[in-house]
Amino acid sequence: MIVYVATKNAGKLRELESLCAAAPFELTTFEGYEDPLEGDVSYADNAALKAHALRAQLLRAGRSGHVLADDSGLEVYALDRRPGVLTAYYGGAGLPWAERRRKLLEELRRAAPADRRARFVCALHFVDRAGRELATMGTVEGEIAAEERGDLGFSFDPVFLYPPLDLTFAELTAEQKNRVSHRAVASAGLLAMVQQASIG
Repeated sequence: MIVYVATKNAGKLRELESLCAAAPFELTTFEGYEDPLEGDVSYADNAALKAHALRAQLLRAGRSGHVLADDSGLEVYALDRRPGVLTAYYGGAGLPWAERRRKLLEELRRAAPADRRARFVCALHFVDRAGRELATMGTVEGEIAAEERGDLGFSFDPVFLYPPLDLTFAELTAEQKNRVSHRAVASAGLLAMVQQASIG
């Protein structure tokens, strides 16, 4: 079955494709997808908002299909869990990710916290062709590295240190990251729910 993903982020799509490789569906994007304006309440609300927006856009285009949306973010404990649900807008809309990372590291340097703990959070929202909805969440705990390390991954991966391996997410192979990431946890939960609901 075809599942349309509510994203324009190629890195996120590749990651979801890898995580869902064993699932009985194929992920794709809709060329006409337009992001809705996200709220600042919760990841779950934003994921649902994106899924509903994509479903409506598909229907207007005369298409019918399952949809999947992801909302994720980085929470830094010393920054009162910012950027949090507004991670995509940290530093200003449209700012390149390299600049966002630089800004985050500079903000932490000024604060000079002893506690550099952080976590990634992912919410997934799935709506099937008939309108049935499924939702899951996943998290992974880590720390903010003193500087960028690695050139894999995307978004804040180069500064998110995963202590059990002493590597940033940008230093992990795709296989390593897909065993431990917030998106991996959420995807595993969603796939189990899809199977249990016999969605096909």
